[in-house]
Amino acid sequence: MKAPLRFFQLISFLAVAVWLWPTHAVASHINLVQIQDTINPGVEDFIKHSIQRSSEEGAELLVILLDTPGGLVTATRGIVQAILSSPVPVVVYVHPRGGQAASAGVFVTVAADIAAMAPGTNIGAAHPVATGGQEMSEAMNEKVVNDMVAFAKSLGAQRGRNVEWLENAVRKSVSITAEEAFEQNVIDIVAEDLPALLERLDGWEIQRAGTSKALKTRGVEQRTIDPGWQYRILRAISNPNIAYILLMIGLAGLYFELSQPGAILPGVIGAISLIMALYALQTLPVNFAGVLLILLAIVFFILEISVVSYGMLSIAGSISLFLGSLMLFRVPGESTRVAYSVLIPTVLIISAFFVAVTSLAVRAQRIRPQAGTEALVGMVGEVTRDLAPEGKVFVSGELWNAVADEAITAGQKVEVLSVDSLKLKVRKIDAR
Repeated sequence: MKAPLRFFQLISFLAVAVWLWPTHAVASHINLVQIQDTINPGVEDFIKHSIQRSSEEGAELLVILLDTPGGLVTATRGIVQAILSSPVPVVVYVHPRGGQAASAGVFVTVAADIAAMAPGTNIGAAHPVATGGQEMSEAMNEKVVNDMVAFAKSLGAQRGRNVEWLENAVRKSVSITAEEAFEQNVIDIVAEDLPALLERLDGWEIQRAGTSKALKTRGVEQRTIDPGWQYRILRAISNPNIAYILLMIGLAGLYFELSQPGAILPGVIGAISLIMALYALQTLPVNFAGVLLILLAIVFFILEISVVSYGMLSIAGSISLFLGSLMLFRVPGESTRVAYSVLIPTVLIISAFFVAVTSLAVRAQRIRPQAGTEALVGMVGEVTRDLAPEGKVFVSGELWNAVADEAITAGQKVEVLSVDSLKLKVRKIDAR
């Protein structure tokens, strides 16, 4: 009996060991994300999601494959804050060959625990500019530059990177190659490709919460985090120019539907565009004075329908629309705005659209009724029975009871003045 018992115990022990083995034997994994885009709120949201997911999954580290020409300051600061507070080590690898970490990409790269670049890439040119290439005033330029310099220097000091070069990258827009960045202590590694980078990172020590941790990257599983549809949509529409166009289409569509009820399609398109615009605006630095001016413009165009202003309300609406569009994304300390190449044509087209729709509505109000008793007013008929003062009048192929202020004999032409309870009030046509 002892032999079968021991055999059963051995089988049980092996079963438990096999069940527990994956928990202890499988190495951790590495998460990868690919960023080949401008730095915008959609990218910010995606990177924050990737960091949170990597932390929840217990990933060894998160590698961000970066290739960007720059982007928004607010989105950059959000990404940097997420990286600095990440419980998982973050590696930013400027990749592939020919890629860049320009402008906002500089801050994202130097904020990483480990900054790496592939040969043939470059980093720098971090001087702030306004969206669309517009020039900022001298005072605003100095204010923004000083703020960005302090931001870069604080990151450099925290990560032990070349603070002097970072300042020059902001003030003088200097840019350097991967090899120069390594020599000048801007980055930590120059790696040919991702496998070479992971090979170099194996055993690399990271300081976290006062403790040192050695990375294990050799032979570990690599998992790519792909952006979901919501991130793809946000990345597409969070460009200020796209968000602005969607806002204008939304307002124009709803205005057309309200002024010309029953069209349906413009209202549907307008509602969808407006919802997408509001979704994008919640992530952008919006100036609410600009929003109010745009709404005021819509009010002016609506009033033009019922108030005789000889076009003055339409002019006021166009001016208000232009000023609101100009101010929409201009927040103190931000260089974001709608590009003039988008703003001016859009304002002209939307203003012309509003004026055209308003004209159609006014014209529809002034058109004489074509059916019903109201259509009889102004028509000419013939007296068939003497009006003294009541009689009969033949108008529009029908015989009507009629009344006049004077006696009118049969056979004379009369004009219909009004209709009251199916009785016409008329006058002689030659009466003055």
